[in-house]
Amino acid sequence: MTVCAIEITTTAPFTIAADGSYAARLAGDGEARYPERWTLAGPEPYAVPLPLAQPEEADSEVLALADGRVLIHRRVARRHAFALLYPTGGAADGPRTGELPLGSVEPADEGVRICLLPPSPDGRGAFALAASAAGTTVWQVAGGPFGQVARIPGRCSGGVWLDRAGRMLALDRELDGTTKAVAVDLGRGGEVSPLLQIAEGSDDRLLLADPDSGLLLIRSDAPGEPRLGWGVLGSSRPVRFPECLRGEAGTPFAVQPGQALMPESCGVALRLEHGGIGLWRPADRHVFRLPAPDGWLGTGLWSPEGRLHLPYATAETPCGVTGLTLPVSPPPPVRLDPPPAAPRPVPLQQAPL
Repeated sequence: MTVCAIEITTTAPFTIAADGSYAARLAGDGEARYPERWTLAGPEPYAVPLPLAQPEEADSEVLALADGRVLIHRRVARRHAFALLYPTGGAADGPRTGELPLGSVEPADEGVRICLLPPSPDGRGAFALAASAAGTTVWQVAGGPFGQVARIPGRCSGGVWLDRAGRMLALDRELDGTTKAVAVDLGRGGEVSPLLQIAEGSDDRLLLADPDSGLLLIRSDAPGEPRLGWGVLGSSRPVRFPECLRGEAGTPFAVQPGQALMPESCGVALRLEHGGIGLWRPADRHVFRLPAPDGWLGTGLWSPEGRLHLPYATAETPCGVTGLTLPVSPPPPVRLDPPPAAPRPVPLQQAPL
């Protein structure tokens, strides 16, 4: 495995700021959609609606920043507009929403897909990905001058940050019929380096990365079928594909931070295909499966101490967070296939040391 930089993924409907202090989502439905900011720092979470004069379209995207503002991406005809939303002081008819326009992108080709990247680790910057078969452009849309910061040959998707400074970005690039994760150095004009090269013809995608431990979560068909695997950034050891993750259709959404130089001990949370949650460590040989809380918003955040915080919204609790702790030794999953025959005992004098 060659390691050089980072990767990116499509922004989830509920996004959490890099430091875990705020979150944002597009609330409501039908003709009454509006951005909503959640405050997660403090004894109890609470939500603040950020409606404007017109309701938002269903394809609008929101991103929470560490300063409490919410970035919104709207499509207006062929133009993609970006703005910052924030609550203003209360008035006679209640709090209002302030809006700061940032800029817009109008692609020349209708085949260009534009989406927000996950929150930058520095908590201030925000970036968007404009991808087409002709090439991919990374735009900085907040936290710095509005404009292009990288141009990459090929169609890129995904999105994972590899460092805490918000400089190294990993993207899954489709080129010549295969998809490989590449690292993009935003501090050097978008210089591109190979990140994953598991097999020559395999599709190797980066799903998540933890800058503290270097843990990488990967999906690749190099083993003969698409499988989840893990590796370590900068390590010469090959990517490993645990048997307990074989056939697992889950998608990792959170990695435990703060485990410097200990990637095997990092807790990993998986969003399972049937709607449940899987908890796993690379050092374990099994996945601990449990049901998701009612109204779960599909994502979460690990604390350095190993507590997984899951946001949810129900009619009774429109803004709630519940916590889970990864057990020290999770029980193995239930197996429906018959267990293999017990190995024949080896005489002591023939046993390997």
